[in-house]
Amino acid sequence: MDLHNPSPQPDLARNRLPTLFEVLSRRTLAPVDLFAFYIYMRDQQRSVDYLDFWLDVAQHMSLCRHYVRELRRSVMIGTPDGDKSASKRSSAYLEGMGDLIHPAGGPSTLMTEKEKNQDAQMSAFLREEGSNGNGMGHSPSASFGSHASNNHRSTSNDQPRPSFMNSAHEQASDSNSPAHTVARADIRASAEKILYTYLLPGAEREIILPHAITHEITLSIEERGRDDPEVFDAAKDYVFQAMERDAFPGFLRMKALGNLVPTSMIMRVILGLIAMFAGFWVAFVFIFLDYPRHTRVWLLLPFTLGVYALCSHQYRLDPILALAGFSEYTFMSFTKIREPYVRKLLNKRALMVLAVTILIDTALVVLFVFVPGKRL
Repeated sequence: MDLHNPSPQPDLARNRLPTLFEVLSRRTLAPVDLFAFYIYMRDQQRSVDYLDFWLDVAQHMSLCRHYVRELRRSVMIGTPDGDKSASKRSSAYLEGMGDLIHPAGGPSTLMTEKEKNQDAQMSAFLREEGSNGNGMGHSPSASFGSHASNNHRSTSNDQPRPSFMNSAHEQASDSNSPAHTVARADIRASAEKILYTYLLPGAEREIILPHAITHEITLSIEERGRDDPEVFDAAKDYVFQAMERDAFPGFLRMKALGNLVPTSMIMRVILGLIAMFAGFWVAFVFIFLDYPRHTRVWLLLPFTLGVYALCSHQYRLDPILALAGFSEYTFMSFTKIREPYVRKLLNKRALMVLAVTILIDTALVVLFVFVPGKRL
């Protein structure tokens, strides 16, 4: 699928693993969707603050686009009374931007020239509007209030934030303005919330970024009064590259090549070792007490359980669960595998794991059933 396709619909014909761009753009299905990636960042990477920052910046972009679309719509209906020259200049800006319907699901390096130009024009319009006094000024009390309301870290016991599953329109509809419109104050509050929640030194959910990036953002928001989306471009691109390099490969290994979470794998290795110990102990008892071969066939039970559990741990994959079409989100919490390519990949790996399990299990049973017995 073309990465620049603005459609948010999943690509069911994709014959490859998805990219981080597609996951963040909500173009994938379980178990490699945005919800699964959020849980992985929270529970395995312990760095969900980076993804939350990305999602809040994407929501800020959505607010800006929603605000500009509303202005553009009002300009097309009729220019309001006021400064005629300013209105004409604003009308020219707004009419030249287009519809601004592309998603904010990737870094600036993956955007088309048209999308870059539209976002640059939107940011320029918001900067000019703010400098003309149409925007809200700096409001530390409101900002710190927003910061305090978000003054906590996500833990494995927290429910995932609901906003990242919403569309851009639904995110914009969270505004306090009448009739779900976006006011200029909402954009200012959103920018300040991001600054005070993630970027200032000592923030409760502070993310580690190069000092030059955080200093420039702080200066732009606090001293220059900016709140346009371009303020966060450098930080957004840095966080995207960090997640793509450090977290996303592990996410694909866990969700596209396996279907178990670490807690389940630990439980399986414990169960497998206990079952194998029991199997070997009973096998030697049968041999040294000279039990008949038809009795020794019962060794099939502990050996099968032990080998199956250990192979599941080794490959991070429960083959029966995979063939049934399920993957584990959290411990003992399952979801249907809906991504076609991942389902096909997991089915192939499940058959391979079953073949290995049957081969090892058969070898052990045959060895201990047909070895001559000798009563001690």
